[in-house]
Amino acid sequence: MTLPAWLTAVNFNTDGLIPAIAQDYQSGRILMMAWMNVEALALTAQTQTAVYFSRSRAKLWHKGESSGHTQTVHDIRLDCDADVIVLSVTQAGGIACHTGRESCFYQSLDLSGATPEWHTVDKVLKDPADIYDTPKPASTQSNTEHTAMNSGDDDRQAHAHKGSVLQQLDSVLAERKHADADSSYVASLYAKGLNKILEKVGEESTESIIAAKDLANCDEAQNKAHYDAARHELIYEVADVWFHTLVGLAWFDIESDAVLNELGRRFGLSGIDEKASR
Repeated sequence: MTLPAWLTAVNFNTDGLIPAIAQDYQSGRILMMAWMNVEALALTAQTQTAVYFSRSRAKLWHKGESSGHTQTVHDIRLDCDADVIVLSVTQAGGIACHTGRESCFYQSLDLSGATPEWHTVDKVLKDPADIYDTPKPASTQSNTEHTAMNSGDDDRQAHAHKGSVLQQLDSVLAERKHADADSSYVASLYAKGLNKILEKVGEESTESIIAAKDLANCDEAQNKAHYDAARHELIYEVADVWFHTLVGLAWFDIESDAVLNELGRRFGLSGIDEKASR
């Protein structure tokens, strides 16, 4: 197949990809970065909506296909080395990031202290559970790390026994071992292997540490809204740590009850004595 001249002018890397930066058409703010292959770039130009290439799924990814947060493309620019694309877009819903924020670049490096620290500076505009969740039973539910944890309505969750939530997750995680990697986030983790699952545990743990530091630096009395947002962020990130840890346990066919039983065994034991007995 002969490519048109404008596509042959683009320097795709050895994997046939080029980084694409999406920038807000009005404000100029950088919203996200993703990858494009020849087909994705051609479709973006043809449809004037952003189409990217998912490296993890090895397939085209129409931005907003699951969230509804599509990107209308006004301008496509190529840098001087012809190896980076910049899209000028209108972001549907004002949310480009899967975390429910306007931009994926929501952490700022604070250089004011003795040690540089990453701080979350953008608030969550919409809970990801509300973006990606669908009213389906757990056995058939579309999966991301958020939807698996948020099956059912808020009222049912508020009154559900905490143990039953873990048991439901055990069931979902076991079922996802036999699911198509293209249709399930958890199945895609299983397909990539244990190292990828452990990498996600580490990544989410780091994000929890950052969120905890951010909350520690908030003054509830001075800025209640900021404090509440930081508190929600810490809860959200810790939930991600728990979830990915459960995926790691499920890899070895270990259910959450095993951990609960171990915690129960430790009641009444001195923590110092318990540690010394290991």
